[in-house]
Amino acid sequence: MNITDQLTLELGKYQANFQSRLKLLNEQNFVERFWNKDESLWKDKDATAFMGWLTVVDKMIEALPSIEEFCQCKAVSGFKHVVLLGMGGSSMTPLVFQQTFKKSGKGLKLLVIDTTDPQTIQNVEKEINIAKTLFVVSSKSGNTAEIMALYDYFFDRVFKIKEDRAGENFIAITDQNSPLTGIAKRRQFRKVFINFSDIGGRFSALSYFGIVPAALMGIDVRQLLERARTMIKSCGPEAPVYENPGVTLGAAIAEMAMQGCDKLTYLTPPNMSCFGLWLEQLIAESTGKEEKGILPVNGTPLIELETYGKDRFFVSMQMASKQNDIEKLKELIAAEFPVINILIQDPLDIGQEFFRWEIATAVAGAILHINPFDQPNVQESKTKTNQLLKKVELHGSLPEMEPVHIDNNLHYYVSPVENNIIDEKLDGKLLLENFLALSKTGNYIALQVYLPQEAEVEKYLLDIQLTLQRSLHIPVTVQFGPRYLHSTGQYHKGGPNNGFFIQFTGNSSESLAIPGQTYTFGLLKRAQAIGDMQALIEHNKKVMLVDTGKDYINGLNAFKQIVKKLKPLKKNIQKKSTTYPNQEENVLSLAV
Repeated sequence: MNITDQLTLELGKYQANFQSRLKLLNEQNFVERFWNKDESLWKDKDATAFMGWLTVVDKMIEALPSIEEFCQCKAVSGFKHVVLLGMGGSSMTPLVFQQTFKKSGKGLKLLVIDTTDPQTIQNVEKEINIAKTLFVVSSKSGNTAEIMALYDYFFDRVFKIKEDRAGENFIAITDQNSPLTGIAKRRQFRKVFINFSDIGGRFSALSYFGIVPAALMGIDVRQLLERARTMIKSCGPEAPVYENPGVTLGAAIAEMAMQGCDKLTYLTPPNMSCFGLWLEQLIAESTGKEEKGILPVNGTPLIELETYGKDRFFVSMQMASKQNDIEKLKELIAAEFPVINILIQDPLDIGQEFFRWEIATAVAGAILHINPFDQPNVQESKTKTNQLLKKVELHGSLPEMEPVHIDNNLHYYVSPVENNIIDEKLDGKLLLENFLALSKTGNYIALQVYLPQEAEVEKYLLDIQLTLQRSLHIPVTVQFGPRYLHSTGQYHKGGPNNGFFIQFTGNSSESLAIPGQTYTFGLLKRAQAIGDMQALIEHNKKVMLVDTGKDYINGLNAFKQIVKKLKPLKKNIQKKSTTYPNQEENVLSLAV
């Protein structure tokens, strides 16, 4: 199937706007300027310093012989599992590979840990033989707090078995001269892969951060990269705007956002749901800043069309041989929702989709007049967390917070700006109704979950998510922490101020100490939740924290029962989007 035939756009009443956008791109000689890294295309001139991903595929194809030699050597073949320790851009692509591809006979079983949840960490430890596991410490900066805590924990476990030879079970993927390179040298890691400094984490899918774990799994990485190279050629400087699959996609999602359709809701096959997580980070972290942004809505089944607001824009990705969603897409189109459909031949096409969406996201950033390669608000939650952990070191515990209500073992906390929702007749239902009373079309709810990501938890969250959507007719996303802090966390704080944030925490029954630290993984995770709550409050966001206690399953069930009793709220009519008040004042109309 030709790449240009894999993408279809059904934009309905927005088709004329989209065509005008393409015409403007063409007149501005956008594609050639893009590939020449023309600084005037983005708001910040230093944005072009992080566009190494444009040419990384050729570099990785050149590096493949050495990667394959390492992955196929006798010493590595003695391992039974490979466990990747990463966060954000260093873990999302391996998660995609872990879920999408079955273990090859010549590869290792890949497990990814991108959480500080003690139960999840222990579950992985129970599944593996520590002595026969290869650990990949994957961090661009080489000092990401969660990754280094995980590294300290597992190195300690290996050291107790192999002592001075513990480094044989570790490799690193990092940037040149990062602190991790020094650790790897001192601890005699088996291998260090140095990535390219001109590539940001979320654009690193086709670099060492993605390709090394894929090769360890036994995936045909050469074919994966070759398909990406085919997409690169189709998106290249000589490809006309109207036939360029990456540029047209980017123009579509940006133009839809400027028309008020800024909730990009995508549908993927079950075995590709992790691609949605990767895409979620790419789009949210790249566009969610300066009170602008495109909100990705991932992982929800299609329900009654009347529950969707006119701020929705749907994209479907499905296998060409098994198009299960055709009738659903037709219903969406008939209801005048803008829809994109992308057909995939087989899982190896993910290589080309990584690049298509990277191009599209960078193009959207240019049109929205933002820098898609920075993340100015991500550090805020980290700073708040570190401040809380310093208090733990001084006092032995986190500062106590005063709940505004306790009901069914649920402890409720709200931001100071929400104090007006409290009265003498307060109960969980009234508290939640008052909290959401001002929600209207164009808003969204983010469920931020600091609980183990297990099937029963996900089931309750889906019930809560769909019930809220049916009641309020606004998007409801589910984000597991601390993962989302390196992903949609940027959008939550830097994007439009139209979100309602409900955090779920619990008291971990397992302390699980971090070697060399005065705090445990469970305490670190709670500090991350509270730290993010504080950062959101500083941005005047509406935040509620619900502590489910030790029995988080019963806690979620109790909250679900409250949500089911919510009365449908009368919705305000959506006003014309003010996210982009001066639509002509963007890079394409200013550049000459």
